[in-house]
Amino acid sequence: MDDTLTTPVAVIGGGPVGLTLALLLDRLGVPCVVLNSQQDVPDQPRGSTHNARTMEHYRTLGLAERIRGLGLPAEHSAGISFFTRYNAHELALLPWPGSGEVLRRRAAADRTDPSPEPMHRANQMYVERLLLDHARTRPRLTLCYGWTVTELRESAEHVDVVAERDGARRTFRAEFVAGCDGGHSLVRRHLGIRYVGEGTLDQDILGRRSTAAHLRVPTLYRDFLRGSGAWSNWVVNSELALNLIALDGVDEFFLLTSSVDPDTATDADLVRLVQRAAGEPLPVEVLSHRPWTAGAALVAESFGTGRVRLAGDAAHLFTPNGGFGMNTGVDDAANLAWKLAAAVQGWAGPDLLESYGIERRPIALRNTAAARTLGQGLGAVDRPAWLEADSAAGEAARARTGAQLAEYGMRTLDTLGVQLGARYDGSPVVAGDGSGPVPDSFAAYTPSAVPGGRAPHLWLDDRRTDGSSLFDRFGPGFTLLRLGPRPPYTGRIEAAARARGVPLRTLTLDDPLARELYERDLVLIRPDQHVAWRTDREPGDPGALLALVTGGSRETAVRPAPATARGRW
Repeated sequence: MDDTLTTPVAVIGGGPVGLTLALLLDRLGVPCVVLNSQQDVPDQPRGSTHNARTMEHYRTLGLAERIRGLGLPAEHSAGISFFTRYNAHELALLPWPGSGEVLRRRAAADRTDPSPEPMHRANQMYVERLLLDHARTRPRLTLCYGWTVTELRESAEHVDVVAERDGARRTFRAEFVAGCDGGHSLVRRHLGIRYVGEGTLDQDILGRRSTAAHLRVPTLYRDFLRGSGAWSNWVVNSELALNLIALDGVDEFFLLTSSVDPDTATDADLVRLVQRAAGEPLPVEVLSHRPWTAGAALVAESFGTGRVRLAGDAAHLFTPNGGFGMNTGVDDAANLAWKLAAAVQGWAGPDLLESYGIERRPIALRNTAAARTLGQGLGAVDRPAWLEADSAAGEAARARTGAQLAEYGMRTLDTLGVQLGARYDGSPVVAGDGSGPVPDSFAAYTPSAVPGGRAPHLWLDDRRTDGSSLFDRFGPGFTLLRLGPRPPYTGRIEAAARARGVPLRTLTLDDPLARELYERDLVLIRPDQHVAWRTDREPGDPGALLALVTGGSRETAVRPAPATARGRW
């Protein structure tokens, strides 16, 4: 039987990007259907890095603290260790604060601390479970797990999504479709869109075809790592390289390696590999393993067209170095969600959805290149045959290799510029103000209220709890900040927003630090927390401004209104 279910948005793919998109749409008041070919979220480990920007999106959804309860114990290091073998020479140890220390530092941070939500390590399989469980509590979301999408039929008014389950066939008629269905995306293939960029790295350490496995190694901490246990625990020598990523801080690990053939490796092969890395026999249980391809830096040539858009792995594929892949996808979801909501609710201009790809594709190119650069740096580390020798030559080699690994490791840890520095300069839905370019650095993030970038963060009190962050005060739609001791009158822009149906919250802050940080008296923040516009007085034509930032015409100049007396209203 082919029953048709009508929905504003169909999200194809129920992984972390698809679920985050659905939850953000729900927050914006938009019902949607999530279709996922698997019956449940995966029980195999994948990425473990939820960067500061992703954690900010989880905070928006009210989930950040629950997610911080997942993963490693609070006092477990989130750093990286490197050994020749686990029972032999330590090459480098890079401490990084665990979740407990992160929260203590946040409590004592300056008011202008860059983010209310520092990076957190928790494996994707745990976080996906939490996202799915939360989605099941949201009445606007219809979750169709176990339904495999087989066909899309587009028309001018809607998209019919045909899906099958256990011999049953059903059509979901959606106004819009978001393809979050991974690297083998049916949605991308339907659109005829190709990946472009660089394929796998030709190197024997996280290059070519690789193996990922879920292991239980009950004595690794007690007998080998001892005080050197970290989130990421590498063995690097001339004959093998592998990484055991801690999952629970007790005995479960996520193995990544290119040192066995992923297409023929058995459980016994993986046990022997880990024992060789340890330098002696130790108990190893293989819970699951799968092949995968490391080193890719691929970006779709388009992020969609018409009523269909791509996000996450359907739009870009990453090498795992730096943990940028899923996080870039979650930021895709934040950008796409409000634009889909605007289209569904009738306040989007004709070009708003098209701005999604215009803004996000350059970020995907930036971030895939950053990850590939990290991967190449790891592949370039010296691993001479005498690295393990108990000799002067071996000691010198270990010092050199250890220094190279430490440099690589710190680059993978110190990535705040990548995490928070995405900018949409030149976007057709951003009203630039002529300010000079904002520095873009791999490691360093420069807070800036120049339109196009993420809004600078500010703590508003000393409690550091829900409601303490400026971001907590932003509305689900646009937010108009009125700053300084005598902020301008904003009644005309508020009236224009009401007339157009554009959701707008006005927030008045008589806080000198906020005015210093944002550098203008009026700042318009988008629903995805990026700055859309700023000035010192109302625009001469508020309707033209709102048309521009919601995807309307740029033909009408956005001029400031004549200067008037300023004050509260």
